[in-house]
Amino acid sequence: MGLELYLDLLSQPCRAVYIFARKNRIPFELRTVDLLKGQNHSDDFVQVNPLRKVPALKDGDFTLAESVAILLYLARKYEAPDHWYPQDLQARARVDEYLSWQHTALQVSCTRAMWQKTMLPVFLGQRVPPETLAATLATLDRCLQLLEDVFLKGQDFLAGPRISVADLVAITELMHPVSAGCDIFKSRPKLAAWRQRVEAAVGEDLFREAHAVIMKAKDLPPADTAVKEKLKPLAQLFL
Repeated sequence: MGLELYLDLLSQPCRAVYIFARKNRIPFELRTVDLLKGQNHSDDFVQVNPLRKVPALKDGDFTLAESVAILLYLARKYEAPDHWYPQDLQARARVDEYLSWQHTALQVSCTRAMWQKTMLPVFLGQRVPPETLAATLATLDRCLQLLEDVFLKGQDFLAGPRISVADLVAITELMHPVSAGCDIFKSRPKLAAWRQRVEAAVGEDLFREAHAVIMKAKDLPPADTAVKEKLKPLAQLFL
């Protein structure tokens, strides 16, 4: 068996892995794991990833969890063009710097914004206090300012003149609040121009394909009682 990627494109890290693999023409078998149905807790999936999270990778007898680890594994094994994860020590360090920061900053605020605006009230029928949403959006705004001022600065891309895995991770995160109706690029022309460059570098068709599921999340029908109960512990994390 060749390379298998276990993904749900509702998940932003899964979208980053999917786009990277497709863009670099890495052959893989897509194994869809439906998070909203709890398939990440199935016995079969736990054999692949005991952490019960997507994305996950299976390459023969080798398994790997965590999106950043998977992206770098793919970049190295399939010798992706150098700009994705540069060999130059300082250029690579810039990519690593962003990847280290985003976990507890941009990723958290983007995920919370999407869940509080869409998944909790629309899908799960759970009220989100206005002050909770306001605090989340304020935190997201601060993260966006840091993204512009500290990482993007005056460059075309986050880590230099060409696209890297840092940009891929960032743009897939930002599409979470966008899918929930947050127009985060409207008052940020520098960030909007960066988004256009990233989409062009990835390819607009591939970008739309990868984000088709999340862009329809706000139209999901209400969850049934069984799904609501299954997702209740997860929902509490986003309030």
